[in-house]
Amino acid sequence: MLGKDFYRSRQVKKQRITLGNRFADWTFCPEGLNPESVVYSFGVGEDISFDLLLIEHFGVKVHAFDPSPRSIEWVNSQELPDGFIFHPYGLAAEDGEITFNEPEDPKIHSLFIAGGTIPEGAAMKTHVLPVHRLPWIMEELGHEKLDLLKMDIEGAEYDVIGDIISSALPISQVLIEFHHRFPYIGVGMTRDAISAMNRAGYKIFHVSPSGEEMSFIKVS
Repeated sequence: MLGKDFYRSRQVKKQRITLGNRFADWTFCPEGLNPESVVYSFGVGEDISFDLLLIEHFGVKVHAFDPSPRSIEWVNSQELPDGFIFHPYGLAAEDGEITFNEPEDPKIHSLFIAGGTIPEGAAMKTHVLPVHRLPWIMEELGHEKLDLLKMDIEGAEYDVIGDIISSALPISQVLIEFHHRFPYIGVGMTRDAISAMNRAGYKIFHVSPSGEEMSFIKVS
């Protein structure tokens, strides 16, 4: 009724597997995933259960990314398999640095892009953190294609989707958490992003119960 929720049914049927802890799980299509597959996971926070289970079940190498100081410290404290490769920067539609806000609630781990969202009088801590475009990252890491791309990037996904499509990057699957509940975003941006993905040949094969996480696969 408030216009903050949005639900879109799946557009194609594909084999689906869900991996990860509750609130950190993702659904993907396992077809073709093998030790040679290239997986990028953007926004790891302090829960990499999805990434570790992908490595365990499919033998893939997961390149994980997060610029948050809290996430970097947490990842560095973990005993990790060789297949988990961490990069301390984020994903955006530009190369450089972006200012992020830190939530006042210490139980919330995710930073979000600074904007007109800070309540008046709130003491919001900010961080200026490094980010890169996906074409730069793929070239830097020597990858010509991606088999699976996961993005939980706190509202930056909308610009990144446009950058991915305009760059014509070869990506087989894209798993996205949309943040249309953020007051400065809204459901219209998610509708537009889905339409853009569809025009680029990506179809939805899974939608989470909340309607915020969607899994796309390239079909044309």
